[in-house]
Amino acid sequence: MSDAKDLAPNAICDGLKAGRILLVDVREPAEFANQRIHGALLMPLSTFEPKGLPTDGARQVVFQCGSGIRSRKALDAFVAATGAEAAHMAGGIAAWKQLGLPCTQIDPATGQVVDHGHY
Repeated sequence: MSDAKDLAPNAICDGLKAGRILLVDVREPAEFANQRIHGALLMPLSTFEPKGLPTDGARQVVFQCGSGIRSRKALDAFVAATGAEAAHMAGGIAAWKQLGLPCTQIDPATGQVVDHGHY
């Protein structure tokens, strides 16, 4: 079940390119280190403080995780604490990668950082 707060990865990618989105990754540091979306801000759900989020009003806050479950929890907490509008990425980074959108990840065979595309 989706609603207006569920954004598709392609729409988020376009918003990031245009500077209209502040993407907040709520996964844990090890997950973020292993793979991440270019420009995402790390704010793990385990230590999430909604009012600590640097919002400037010019960009839409969008939460992202691995599959969309934690990001929806972060979104709900953020809206409840701040009353501000925000959204989350439906399907998380898994859906993002399935579409072949740009990300960075560690190659497990070499330990090297591999860029998969750019904005």
